[in-house]
Amino acid sequence: MANRSSNTTAVPEAKGAMDRFKFEVASELGVPLTDGYNGNLTSRQNGSVGGYMVKKMIEAQERQMSGQGTMGGQGTMGQMQ
Repeated sequence: MANRSSNTTAVPEAKGAMDRFKFEVASELGVPLTDGYNGNLTSRQNGSVGGYMVKKMIEAQERQMSGQGTMGGQGTMGQMQ
């Protein structure tokens, strides 16, 4: 079956950083995400990774907007900005 995903990165140069961030979040949550096929994961597991990624990105943006800067080099989010 061909990959027909509509998920595209708005900034293509950020794809590698987003992939690293996804695996970092999955690891934090204990979700056994692999590079390649992940059809064995539940919707809940996949949703928790995506939801937590969004939460962390919003927190990082709020810190940046409030003048508090980045996360102090913690994890991939500090590198994405």
